[in-house]
Amino acid sequence: MNFELFIAKRLIAGRNHKSSVSGPIIKIAISAIALGIMIMLIAVATSTGLQHKIRDKMAGFKGHIQIVNYDTNTSEVSVSPISKTQKFYPEFSSVEGVKNVQIFAAKGGILRTKTDFEGIIFKGVSTDYDWSFFREYLIAGDVPDFNQDRNREVLLSQTISNRLQLSVGDTVLSTFVKSETSKLPSNRRYIVSGIYNTGFSEFDKSMMIGDIREVQRLNNWTEDQIGGFEVLLEDFDDLQEKGSQIYQEIGVSLNSRTIAESYPGIFEWIQLFDNNVWFIITLMIIVAGVNMISAMLVLILEKVQFIGMLKAMGSPNVSIRKIFLYNASYLIIRGLLWGNGIGLAILGIQYFFEVIQLNPETYYVNVMPVYITFIQWFLLNLGTLILCVLMLIIPSYIIATVEPKKAIKFA
Repeated sequence: MNFELFIAKRLIAGRNHKSSVSGPIIKIAISAIALGIMIMLIAVATSTGLQHKIRDKMAGFKGHIQIVNYDTNTSEVSVSPISKTQKFYPEFSSVEGVKNVQIFAAKGGILRTKTDFEGIIFKGVSTDYDWSFFREYLIAGDVPDFNQDRNREVLLSQTISNRLQLSVGDTVLSTFVKSETSKLPSNRRYIVSGIYNTGFSEFDKSMMIGDIREVQRLNNWTEDQIGGFEVLLEDFDDLQEKGSQIYQEIGVSLNSRTIAESYPGIFEWIQLFDNNVWFIITLMIIVAGVNMISAMLVLILEKVQFIGMLKAMGSPNVSIRKIFLYNASYLIIRGLLWGNGIGLAILGIQYFFEVIQLNPETYYVNVMPVYITFIQWFLLNLGTLILCVLMLIIPSYIIATVEPKKAIKFA
């Protein structure tokens, strides 16, 4: 039997049945551990949730990687057409981890009613388009039906529909800028088939989704001419690696851009969340460690006579230090259990009931998202336990200064 662990268990059991000087200090230390792990869990879950939600919304609008014509013009609405006939379409078999490849084309225009008008980007897509993103944020109607010969149905955001006072089934007049072959603007009428609200105001305020054949007609393109391809990946964490592989596979006449390269400002902003989280984790571990050091010193002072008796019976300093480290580890684990219980309960309430709301103009989401993996949870708890125990090793050396003769007489 492990002698140090046995004695530590006896000390822990004995403290539950009698009052002690260390009681209040121990409760404060346990509370500090619980509060620390609770705050760390919330910080990690909310930061990761925001990062995942924002990047998923951007991928829903733009795809993870866009393949377009190789030129210096980076405007989506003014790109030169490319051929739909490519070796990587409809399946990117040469690169693993690609979920879907879908074609698109875009055209800048204006939606008009009798009293208002709104500038929009008409994004045309085809039957290969993955509608799962927009179906998630649909608040009325449905996505356009591409099985029609001439599909005039479009999907509008709630932002645009509110400004123009449109609802599902309404007809809206659209005016598009002149094409390369025509100097006159083009007027079209479209039917609102559905209304979505992603909370990503940067795109919601201007994006209209419809049939790519309409954009091809507006641009006087042939059926084979498109604006580009959107590539959806199975795992966002592979974005940089897959982006490089796709760039090598598409040939010299085409160019590929990841959404991180197209919108560096947004991705640099969400990466700052990690710095904030690391600062919070470091601060909470320091606070918890300092409280545990205080508890450890009080425990040692309270058990001076006990330490003297053990030394008198021949126990080495290392063995006695292990007893108190085992004791402190038990207190840390108690704090972790309480903190995890409260922290996960708070995250569960936010996940299911969406208590905390956010301003989409600032955070690109309406509700504070929470997301945490088992690995993150496990490493957070394990790291807190290990670091707090390591911080207690140095103060435990005070046991070596205790003299058995004086300690036994200590009252």
